[in-house]
Amino acid sequence: MLALATPPLAGGAAQAAPSARGGRAAEPGREAALGEFEAVLAANPSATAALEQWCARRGLAPAAEVHATVLDSVGGPSAAAARAALGLGAGAPLGFRHVRLDCGGVVLSEAYNWYAPGLLSAEMNRLLATTRTPFGKVAAPLGYARELIESRRGRADGCPPGVVLSHRAMLRLPDRRPLALLVECYTAANLAG
Repeated sequence: MLALATPPLAGGAAQAAPSARGGRAAEPGREAALGEFEAVLAANPSATAALEQWCARRGLAPAAEVHATVLDSVGGPSAAAARAALGLGAGAPLGFRHVRLDCGGVVLSEAYNWYAPGLLSAEMNRLLATTRTPFGKVAAPLGYARELIESRRGRADGCPPGVVLSHRAMLRLPDRRPLALLVECYTAANLAG
């Protein structure tokens, strides 16, 4: 089950112990690449845009285009916890998407996204329901900002094995209303190349 509300991702922004990275001791090249990857994520308003930039920079695929594969969801916080984080009442619709984001077939992230479909256009909701377009691209016309809530080097609870960086973030509209709550699990494939 993924933690959602107040408990931070274990370790906060501090570097995780080697066991959190699959038992490997720190490797200088991996650590440098991870620091560079964190800087790219921090410099972009969208994790999707950051992953496309990173994919191009590292030459991970011939075309640096990120696609989402929707997964069956297991676990996760209760709908009530997600509603509270997004400021949605009990009667308001709550969207959910559990995806793997890949660039040229290389899986860079697994993400959990709870969102307010009432803040999206009908076309945006249709794209999320019927295509492999990542949420960040679909909602980009809304001009949202990404607010990092927690960051942890290594795998947080709820993330699959092989994760080197875990984030919890909120997407906010220009008027500061919460649009989406995200748990992002970045894979070791980001450090290849």
